[in-house]
Amino acid sequence: MKTLQRFSGSFEAIPSATSWHIADLAEACGRQASYKRQSSARLLTLQKHALVESAVSSNRIDGVKSEPKRAGGILSERQMLRRSDEAVLRYRKAMALISENEAELPLSRDTLLQLHLLICGETSDDSIPAGMEGLIALWSHSLAERWVHPLLLLTAFNLDFLCLRPFSDGNGRMSRLLLLLQSFHLGYDVGRYISLDRLIEENRNQYHEALEESSQGWQDGNHNPWPYIDYLLFIFKTAYGELESRLNVARCVRGAKTGQIKTAIQGFAGPFSLAELEKSCPGTSHDMVRKVLRDLRDAGSVECLGRGPGAQWQRKDNILSPRIDTDVLKKENLHERRSG
Repeated sequence: MKTLQRFSGSFEAIPSATSWHIADLAEACGRQASYKRQSSARLLTLQKHALVESAVSSNRIDGVKSEPKRAGGILSERQMLRRSDEAVLRYRKAMALISENEAELPLSRDTLLQLHLLICGETSDDSIPAGMEGLIALWSHSLAERWVHPLLLLTAFNLDFLCLRPFSDGNGRMSRLLLLLQSFHLGYDVGRYISLDRLIEENRNQYHEALEESSQGWQDGNHNPWPYIDYLLFIFKTAYGELESRLNVARCVRGAKTGQIKTAIQGFAGPFSLAELEKSCPGTSHDMVRKVLRDLRDAGSVECLGRGPGAQWQRKDNILSPRIDTDVLKKENLHERRSG
């Protein structure tokens, strides 16, 4: 608990790079609500992928290897499981427990034992040192007192946990599960949709280097926590960047489809049916065409001229503009040429 103790009740100068990370993450966290309103279906898909990626990556970081092509069958329990497969499945169940019940899972001794039992299959009260109880209590007290930014407390706790190593096995996986749980408690939900475990695995050399550097002198409280703190903040920033990129791509695709439908509508000189519009928009779903039509109707740009699937639609400018009798126009032009 040496890092949290340093932040408890005393001022510690925060490096400028760390401050920038925290500011960027605070802004990203503030945008989460709009994602959930606008892209709920896409987020559900990302959440399912994140569970699979995390289960495989976290075990690989700790040396438990499983073939990626087997992951789907393993996690759906459709295959006979090898020993390494069982570790992946156990981690996935622990992650699902956190994702679905974080509000009912306080950071406590019982929660640690429950999660450790899930990922390792066995645990005992004797395997948790008294120092872990103190670390948990200091976490709660530090949050209540607001001595430093919660993200600093989150990353400091994670470093202290790894240095304390309360279990005989599974400390790395436990540290990442607790990182996820505590980040949810703080309102940083990105780990629900983007796998933090995968990002750590992709940057595992930096992970080991930062942990090694920050853990030196930890026992005496003479360590430098900032390399590891900055590393974890970098992982969270990368996750938010990836999340926003994926959602923006989805929005761009939807925007392109909307533009295609609007262009097709402009191409109709008169009334058109839904089926005719769909034929003019290859690659666009039936539901998407209907949605755009409804939006344009609500905006006053088009009007439905009947009822049922075969109803005709028409642009409002066709309705508002006076109709031109082409036969009359031809006669008038012929008369003008003769007169000339």
